[in-house]
Amino acid sequence: MSVEVTVNPEILREQVRSKYAEVAVSPENKFHFHTGRMLAAHLGYDSDIVDGLPDEAVESFAGVANPFSLHALSQGESVVDAGAGAGFDSFVAAQHVGSDGRVVGVDMTPEMLLKSRKTAAAMRAVNVDFREGLLEALPVEDEWADVVISNGVFNLCVDKKQAFDEAFRVLKPGGRLQFADIANGGEVPEGALNNVDLWTA
Repeated sequence: MSVEVTVNPEILREQVRSKYAEVAVSPENKFHFHTGRMLAAHLGYDSDIVDGLPDEAVESFAGVANPFSLHALSQGESVVDAGAGAGFDSFVAAQHVGSDGRVVGVDMTPEMLLKSRKTAAAMRAVNVDFREGLLEALPVEDEWADVVISNGVFNLCVDKKQAFDEAFRVLKPGGRLQFADIANGGEVPEGALNNVDLWTA
C-alpha cells in the first residue's frame, strides 16, 4: 500500500538547516550522530588524506559511510558532492582528482557554506568550488560530472525521485553515482512518515 508523504519540504529544509548550522558552528557539541576525525576513521577513510586536512575541514563531518569505497576516483575527473556540508568529502575528492580535476560541492546551509569556502581559501584548494543549492535543483550544468558523490543527504529530501533525477542530469553518459545513505527496508507507519520531526531525528 502506498502512503502519500505530506511533509512540507520547506519546513523540513529549515529543520535540517538549523540542525546542521549547529554542526558547522559548534562541532564540539554532542549530537545524536558521530562527527569528525573519529567518524572518518571508523568509516575507513584514507588516513593519509584525512590526517593532512586541517581540523576545520574534518570537525563538522557527519557522514554515514564512505562513498569512495565504492570506486576509486581518478586524476582529472569532475565531481559533484551533493550535500557537501562543511566540505569534508569535497576536500577528500579534490585530493583524489588532483589539480587537473574539479570538485563542486553543493549545500543549502549558509553556515556550512561559509565554513567550506573559508577552509578552501585557507587550504588554497583551487580545484574546489562550493555553491548554494538543493539536491532537487543542483546548480550544475547538464552532463558535467564524471562522478556524483553524496553522504547521508538523500534521506533528508522529501522528493527523492527529483534528487536522483538531478544527480543523473549532471552526470556525463557513463558517469557514476557513488552515494552513502540511511535506508529502511521495513514499512514505515504513516504517522512516522509524515512527522517532520522524525525526518531529522
